[in-house]
This record gives sequence, C-alpha cells and structure tokens, in this order.
Amino acid sequence: MVKPAYEIATLPGDGIGPEVVEAAVAVLDAAVGTRGFSLKWQTFDAGAGMFRRTGVVIAPETMAAVGEADAILLGAMGLPDVRTANGTEAAPQLDIRERYQLFASLRPARLFDGVEGVLRRGDVDMLVIRETTEGLFAGRHEPPGDDPDSASNVLTITRATSEKLFELAFAQARLRRAAGHPGKVTLLDKSNVLHSFAFFRSVFDDVAARHPDVESERLYVDAASMLMVLDPGRFDVIVTENQFGDIVSELAAGISGGIGLAPSADVGEGHAVFQPCHGSAPDLVGRGLANPVATILSGAMLLEWLSDRHEDPRAADAATELRAAVAEVLAAGPRTPDLGGSATTDEVTRAIIAALPRS
Repeated sequence: MVKPAYEIATLPGDGIGPEVVEAAVAVLDAAVGTRGFSLKWQTFDAGAGMFRRTGVVIAPETMAAVGEADAILLGAMGLPDVRTANGTEAAPQLDIRERYQLFASLRPARLFDGVEGVLRRGDVDMLVIRETTEGLFAGRHEPPGDDPDSASNVLTITRATSEKLFELAFAQARLRRAAGHPGKVTLLDKSNVLHSFAFFRSVFDDVAARHPDVESERLYVDAASMLMVLDPGRFDVIVTENQFGDIVSELAAGISGGIGLAPSADVGEGHAVFQPCHGSAPDLVGRGLANPVATILSGAMLLEWLSDRHEDPRAADAATELRAAVAEVLAAGPRTPDLGGSATTDEVTRAIIAALPRS
C-alpha cells in the first residue's frame, strides 16, 4: 500500500559513512521531488565510534527502532583500530542481518560508460547474490577452543535458507531478463571438496528444476573467479555462500570500476538494509574526497524496495531516473579521485542532483 511518507532509518556509522549518507539523502530527496510522497529520515548512532565511546556497538533500543522503519540506509561501519573482545571489528550490520534475518545481499556490478575499469572484455553488468546469515559467517559467535595453537569455525548450510536464497536468485534473473539481460543464474560452490557445498548444490538443483524457463549453471568458485577476470560478460546473476559471496562481490566491484561504485541491499522477507560495499576509509575522513556513488546507487535500490513492498510505481520511477542521472555524471564528469577525477564529494552530489529531470 502506497504511503504519503516512508520512514527511513539512517545509520551513518564510521569514517566516511556520515559524508556519503549525507550525499545520498540529498540525492534521494531530490529524486523523489514532487512525486506525491516523501522520505522521512531518522538518524541513529551505531558502529565502532559508538563502541569506543560506550562499549556498545548498537543499542537495543536502536536495534528495535530500525526494525520499525520502512527501510534502513547504512553508511560504513568499523574502524581498523577498534576491536571487540574477540579481536574482530565492531560490525553492527552483521547483528542487524541476524536480528532481522536478512538472508541475502544483492550486489550489482556494472561498468558504466566513462569509467576506466581494469578490464575491457565486453560488457560488465552482473548481480552477485550473497547468502548473509549462514555459511562460514555462522561460526562467528562460536567461543574459542581450548587449544592455544589452533582455531576453527563451522560452515553451516541449511535447506530452508538455501531454498529462499535460490528462489530469490531465479526471481532476480527473471526481472533482469525482462530488462534485457540474459536472465541466467550461476551457482558458485566448492562441492568437489566439501560435503556442505555438495548439499548446497543439491538444493540449488532442486530449486532450478522448479524454474526450467531460466537458464542455470554450476561452477567451482575458484574457476569462476578466473572466468570473472577473463570473461566477465558471461555472468548475469551469481549466487553463492556467505564467505565466497563476500569475496566474489568485491572482485565484481573491482572489474566494474572499483568499490566506490558498488551498492548493495541486504534483504529479508520483511526488512532491508541498503549500504555501499566500501568500508569506512578513515584516511579520507573530512577531506571531501569520498565517492558518494555507491551509497547513492544503494539509495536507488532502496526506492525499488519501497516500490515492490508497497506497490508504489512512484518510487520505481524515481529509482530509474536516479540511476540515469548517475550514469550521465559518470560518463561526462565530474568524478572523484578514485575514478581519475579531481571533484569533491559535494561536487559529484550536486552534479547528480542537477542531472535529475525534476531537480
């Protein structure tokens, strides 16, 4: 059901997170314009900075409040020198994923015109879908063992979560096919070595059999990583386990121009978090050089989520125009230094707003 205003929780986080979130909020407000609805923003504190000050990564009341929002926009979380008791970085985004069962991360990778990618072997336009609640990351809460000379984590695969993941992958393939993409799903696993991945593949085969109209293939993750470099254009929708997806999505970002252009959406059945794939980049804080595009494109995914959840075509139209404006600016400039330009965060933000039809 459409709404006059959508409640959006923002978690700007650490490092350059507040800078890129501020940019994305400005662009999203401009993209929505006079379409008859608005985005109502509420900002919350969480992350490594908060942990350093208070000993808490995300407050219980914040965790509850973000779950009441229509969507969540996150900046960047974590600082290299801020560690929890077990030696890992403070990462409330993982806690949010687990609390709200955000079982999949959608990570598009597109090489835009005007962006000098490290490769030029045909078009690069793929979607990596990473499972986000199981796999190797499921072992992050395990207590350390008694042996001071070894450590291990358990890799967990369940049928229930894998089926949801694969159904989502096939649904995304159909959507992409309708938009002119091949509509092909590629599973990445290591089923030749680990029985957990053999099970993962068997569940994929079961789901694929329910979607005979969608082409699918299965590749070992090591071979697929090589093919992503040699022939990135062969991939459309990639789906894989949590740890593999974390790595492969970064590879996809690298071959499509860099992490500053990589958006993502962590989705569940009732909640979603939208965030850039990049980190907090403490060395760029306050210099005005952070690339806001990944967060802005994450905002476009947020608008699409609202459109789908609330059957609101106004939000989908705004997302389409926002992406077109980003593509126009990337093609002609200005661009931030990570893309070979000299523009500031604010200059790129204002250029994208100016490129919007209703700005």
